[in-house]
Amino acid sequence: MRARHIEAFHAIYVNGSISTAARALSISQPSLSKLLKHAEDQLGFVLFKRVKGRLVPTDDAHVLFREAADIQQRLGSMRRTARNLRGGKSGHLRLAVLPAMGLGIAPAAISRFREQHPEVTFEIMTLHHNDVERALLERSCEAAFAYDLPPHPQLKSTTIGQGEVMILYRREQFPALPPRLELSWLRNRDIVGLSASGPVGDLFSAALAQRNLNVQEVVSVQTFYLAAALVRFGAAIAVVDELTARASASQAGPDALDFRALEPALRFNIHAVHLEDRPLSVMAGRFMATLQAVLAETLRA
Repeated sequence: MRARHIEAFHAIYVNGSISTAARALSISQPSLSKLLKHAEDQLGFVLFKRVKGRLVPTDDAHVLFREAADIQQRLGSMRRTARNLRGGKSGHLRLAVLPAMGLGIAPAAISRFREQHPEVTFEIMTLHHNDVERALLERSCEAAFAYDLPPHPQLKSTTIGQGEVMILYRREQFPALPPRLELSWLRNRDIVGLSASGPVGDLFSAALAQRNLNVQEVVSVQTFYLAAALVRFGAAIAVVDELTARASASQAGPDALDFRALEPALRFNIHAVHLEDRPLSVMAGRFMATLQAVLAETLRA
């Protein structure tokens, strides 16, 4: 039986007559009668008999109806899902974020988004900068939120914000710093260094080289949140991205950690990235807007 045959059989069985079933399917009675006849010819047995002017299902039809009802139920579910996806009411989002965004921005955005869209489910992975491109190309995620990525012909990037390189420190160690620190303030100071840190580390290294400044890298790490933890325990000051600085300072308590931007400012872009040939779904686009709003609020704080 073809899908149209199943739909016709189900409608006739449920409604009990050709005329009522035809109205339910929005087709003519002759068309529905032809569909039923063709279905019976394909099956090789009769589905309905006329008894005193009424259509009565055969025993074979009763057995077949259980399967047809299950199929119709699943088709109805699929149609509802498709309508919800088209209208942006449900879905499952697979996203990748940098660990720095996982400290506060992503959780806050997901919480806010699910207040408006409780039917949406999420699968979130945290990736280092160098792993984002591969995850997208391997289709491990629908979209990724990351800092400046090198251009790639298969990826489309949208700028959703801009952050700065920050100095993170214990407030008790430097209780009265100005709003911005000259880069020369770091000369010969002990810092937590960032190996394989992507655009933020590259920005900082280039600025030091341009000014011929030396710093004492006493610990080298690969993640910003580990650098922040080392600062919290008093190992040294750290050079981190703005999102890590803000999240670490707020989570550590009002008197523990603080941060300062540099002069001149070292800025980097924050992007939403997806495959060029796989545009964002309606729901993913709406979530991107929510995350962008949370990001803007955080950076203005």
